[in-house]
Amino acid sequence: MYYQVYDFTRKDDDMADAFNPPGVAIPFGAFSNAAWQPPGRVLHLAGQVGVDEDWKLVGPGDMVAQARQILTNLKAILHHVDGEMDDIVSVIVYVTKMEPLMAVHEVRKEFFSEPYPASTLVQVAALVKPEFLIEISAVAVIPGVRADARA
Repeated sequence: MYYQVYDFTRKDDDMADAFNPPGVAIPFGAFSNAAWQPPGRVLHLAGQVGVDEDWKLVGPGDMVAQARQILTNLKAILHHVDGEMDDIVSVIVYVTKMEPLMAVHEVRKEFFSEPYPASTLVQVAALVKPEFLIEISAVAVIPGVRADARA
């Protein structure tokens, strides 16, 4: 089993420091149990659904395609403030069904690198529109140097 223990000697204070401590189950997908918030400005990203900038649904009936669009949307929001996907410290994922979950985790690996952000998964009966199969909200911490340059 792999355990990642917090390293108090870590020098990279510009990234979230996610970890999986001993004595707690190791996550099964692309997420960590916890993440220290690095110095910087906290950015709360509203829940995103699988639509493009014109509100056209991407991947009707395909949670994996919708997840990819959602993560692309989050990346675009972060890019606007000189943020990066690795600045995300926490996500909340709402899904209408669990079956495609492992495929969604594979998509997450395309956008996030280890250590992965902390994550909460909630299965819901429905989202705001029945064609939406997944929604993701996030919290990012933009390092001071980049955040201050945008302010």
